[in-house]
Amino acid sequence: MFSGSHIAKFNRRGLLQTAMTAAAGSLLAGSASSLLAQAPGAKTAPAKGARLVLLGTKGGPRVGGTRSNPANALVVDGKVYVIDTGMGVTAQIVKAGLNLADIRAIFISHMHSDHQLEFGNLVYNMWAAGALRKPVDAYGPVGIEAMAADYWRLNRMDIATRMADEGRVDPATLLRAHDFAPKQGPVMAEGNVRVSAFTTPHPPLDNLAYRFETPYGSVVYSGDTAYNPALADFARGADVLVHEVLYVPGVDELVKRANGTPTFRNHLIESHTTAEQVGQIAARAGVKKLVLSHFVPGDMEWITDAMWRDEVAKHYKGEIVVGRDLMEIPLG
Repeated sequence: MFSGSHIAKFNRRGLLQTAMTAAAGSLLAGSASSLLAQAPGAKTAPAKGARLVLLGTKGGPRVGGTRSNPANALVVDGKVYVIDTGMGVTAQIVKAGLNLADIRAIFISHMHSDHQLEFGNLVYNMWAAGALRKPVDAYGPVGIEAMAADYWRLNRMDIATRMADEGRVDPATLLRAHDFAPKQGPVMAEGNVRVSAFTTPHPPLDNLAYRFETPYGSVVYSGDTAYNPALADFARGADVLVHEVLYVPGVDELVKRANGTPTFRNHLIESHTTAEQVGQIAARAGVKKLVLSHFVPGDMEWITDAMWRDEVAKHYKGEIVVGRDLMEIPLG
């Protein structure tokens, strides 16, 4: 049996070891948060200049293949603006070498899962990494405010535990979500970046196209949209138009593979814009550069870059970029 003095020594030693372990754990947790906030390979964005980063260029919710799900980042003077948050967006941000702490705002085009599935997860990952140091604004169609509130409720047990154990602030206080109801109008103005939105049809939903005005030029994101000549007016004179694109022969094969019906095929054709129609939009808008993204279908390797480009070039004679994941496009 242990004597009282032995027990006292044992308790003191145990307490000391516990304290040292806790301190080391806190130090490691802090280091891990710092590393995750920076992300492997993360680099501080240049203080001046702007560039687009195509984080995910696949159309649709399926995961796999050579493309990630829809997501983009516009980097302006070191600040990061994320447009759409498909599955894997946080990982793609890390792969792109962007710093989670540099994210200033998030924009959601519409409420299909391939465009908003990781909306809450992205903000949570920023928070868990210690990168959510001041409030971030999120903008989207009506429903984005409710989705943010639902996300915090869904994860309330984990969040409460981390707040108690790690001394974190409530992440719900660091995300400001904003529903956008008008058909067209201003969305955000922050320093030298101004953003407006335009509602365009993506049956059965409405979709928000976004226009970013920066000191280095203007960028328009179409989001998902049926062929809509009015979108060309919204994109008039833009330096860069990032537009979704559909290749009809590829859709026909997709429908065949899926044992789909004519209804399925018609839905895809009527709720997206064919490559030839994208060329018509870009030509009418008079944009300087057209970037193809959100490819439908996005996982058929037999569809070459030349096939996409040739359809568009029937109408648009400017510069055509066939987007790839993690491709960077300088602005200005």
